Amino acid sequence: MGFNTRGGTALFLMLNVWATGSNARETFTNEDVVKMVTSGLPAIVIVSKIKTLPGTYDLSTDTLISLSKSGVPGSVLVAMLESGTASNADLSEDSADPNVPHYPGVYMFGPQEQRMVRIMATASNQSKTGGSVGYLLTGGILASSVKASVSNQNAVVQSLTKQPVFYMFFDESVPRASAVGSASVWQTNSGSVTTSPAELSLVRFRDKGGRREARVGSQSILGTKQGVMNEDRIDFETEQMRPGVFKIMPSLPLQTGEYGFIQTLQGVKLNGNGTTAIRVYAFGVSE
Repeated sequence: MGFNTRGGTALFLMLNVWATGSNARETFTNEDVVKMVTSGLPAIVIVSKIKTLPGTYDLSTDTLISLSKSGVPGSVLVAMLESGTASNADLSEDSADPNVPHYPGVYMFGPQEQRMVRIMATASNQSKTGGSVGYLLTGGILASSVKASVSNQNAVVQSLTKQPVFYMFFDESVPRASAVGSASVWQTNSGSVTTSPAELSLVRFRDKGGRREARVGSQSILGTKQGVMNEDRIDFETEQMRPGVFKIMPSLPLQTGEYGFIQTLQGVKLNGNGTTAIRVYAFGVSE
């Protein structure tokens, strides 16, 4: 389909002006899309722009409804959804802004450096059973605890504050996450994917001969319990910043020591030796 020379010249000038302003910015946003729509640009032009520029879009249900009411065509909304927030190269590992797309995972915010530090997960399936003598002598009436062991005495990431701030970025924060890398870092052994901080537990580790240990289950005559016991959990406050992004802070100041957010990998059953599998996002609180 063609257009007349006069209209084509005007459209070219509008695109030229828009490109100059857009290229000066890092990303394309919802506001930019609305401006283009209200400027009268055809949907096909806006879709092309979305596909050629990196973008950070708010794609929550309420926002999509609001955009539709503002006159944004369906084809443009679809292009925004398909574009996602970023390619692999655009994801950050240290930006202090939670609105900037990050690699999915757990981050500690460093107030001194004004940046985030990514906490790499540690897998543990080297568990041992504690209290097994009482368990055997009482025929399972007394419970035995299952303890997960993590190598090394101290975590790599250390906080200088007693009430550190964390951010968790789940797959929802990066649309089309499966297209920018391998399997999700939040995937469990059963194939499900963790989507909320409520599915993790904050615990304090105990030093055991140069290793760190925490209780992650128990066994008794009543059966086996998998996961961190309520009495071992440390309460934390959660605030959702945007879809898939949560800010987390311990409810009370932490003592000096070693801690970690524990994700139990569902689908792994405790056996007679007390073996289980967990994923640990470990950190420490320094003097």
